[in-house]
Amino acid sequence: MPPAAEGSGPVGVLLMAYGTPATTDDLEAYYTHVRRGRAPAPEQLADLRRRYDAIGGTSPLMERTRAQAACLQAALDTQGSFLVTLGMKHAPPFIEDAVETLVGTGIERAVGVVLAPHFSELSVGEYMQRADAAADGRLLLRFVRQWHDSPLYLYALGVRVRVALAHLPAGSEVVFTAHSLPARILETGDPYPEQLRATAAAVADRAGAQRWRVAWQSAGRTPEPWLGPDVLNVLDELAAAGVPGVLVCPAGFVSDHLEILYDLDIEARAHAEELGLAFARTPSLNDDPKLCAALAGAVLDALGN
Repeated sequence: MPPAAEGSGPVGVLLMAYGTPATTDDLEAYYTHVRRGRAPAPEQLADLRRRYDAIGGTSPLMERTRAQAACLQAALDTQGSFLVTLGMKHAPPFIEDAVETLVGTGIERAVGVVLAPHFSELSVGEYMQRADAAADGRLLLRFVRQWHDSPLYLYALGVRVRVALAHLPAGSEVVFTAHSLPARILETGDPYPEQLRATAAAVADRAGAQRWRVAWQSAGRTPEPWLGPDVLNVLDELAAAGVPGVLVCPAGFVSDHLEILYDLDIEARAHAEELGLAFARTPSLNDDPKLCAALAGAVLDALGN
C-alpha cells in the first residue's frame, strides 16, 4: 500500500522556493523582504533593476516553479492522493499563504520540500521554520531536509555535464556551483558545503569528468565574509593554469532565474571570454521529469519515516 494511503485523507505537499518579483514594479518590495524589512538604498535597487533588465526585465523563476509543482503533482498522482501547494520565501504566494491553503482544504498531514537540494540551517532550515510556525500544530508536517544524493537528480545532472563537456576543448574543467552563504556556517558544522562536494563528486563520476572542482556564486552584498572561492575567481585561476575551457554546472539551483541567467550566462561568460576561456553552462533542470521523480521519491520517503 503506498504511503499516501495510510491514515485518513489526502496528503498535502508544501513545495517551497525562493520567489521572484512578478513585475519590475515589485522589485523594491521584493528586495525589502529579502533584506528582512530593511529598504534597499537607491543605488542597491538600481543595481538589482539593472541586472533584471539585462535578462529581459523579469525572471522566469515563478513560471518555472509552477511547472515544477505541476510536474511533481503528476508524479505523485501515480502514488496516491496528494495535493501540491506552492509557497515562496520572498514573494507571493508566501509559505504562510500555502500553509493556510492546505489547512483550508481540511488536509491533516503534509510534507514540506524545498526546491534546493542541499541543506543549510540558513537556507532550507529557514523555510522549515516558517512553515512550522505557520502550521502552528494544525498540520502534521514532515520535511524533506535534503535530496542532494537522489540518484535521479544526480543522473539528470550527469547527463547534462557529459553532453556539454563533449562540446568543449579537451582538458576543460567542470566547476560545480551553489549559492554562497555566510562563512559563519562553517563554525557550526553546517552540512551545506560537504553536501555540494558530495553531489559534485557523484555527478563527475557519472559524467566521466576527469577535472572538476567546487565554487560558490551570487554571494550577498554584505560586509561579512561568504563562502568561497567565488566562481569568477576560479575562472581567473583556470585561465592562469592554462586550462582551455570551463563548464559551469550550477548544481545548487534547479530553475532558470537571475543567479543563472545573469550571474552565470552574462557575468561569468563575459569574464571567461575576457580571459580567453571557452565557456559553457549546463541547462537548468526546470521541470525535467527526472527532477520531478526525484522530488516525488523524497516526499514518499519522508512519509515513510
